[in-house]
Amino acid sequence: MKKIALLLPLAGLLAACEPVAPPEPEDACGAAGYQGLIGQPRSVLENMNFPLGTRVIGPEDAVTADFRPDRLNIEYAPNDRIEKVACY
Repeated sequence: MKKIALLLPLAGLLAACEPVAPPEPEDACGAAGYQGLIGQPRSVLENMNFPLGTRVIGPEDAVTADFRPDRLNIEYAPNDRIEKVACY
């Protein structure tokens, strides 16, 4: 009887265990492959294909604040030069 009394709390602890999702890769959107765009004029983007959901963000553009590590974001400065390529 004592064994059962000891095992019940342990069974409860094990039942509470839930698989943990693996962490998102740091470059889930593939931004590393586009770093060569930094410093280029924004016009180079016109003839390129990007993953679905990619955002090209200007200095005065409003964007949502939701974090999506799989979304490619390309930011350009007021001088129309690309200044940042990142996943967020």
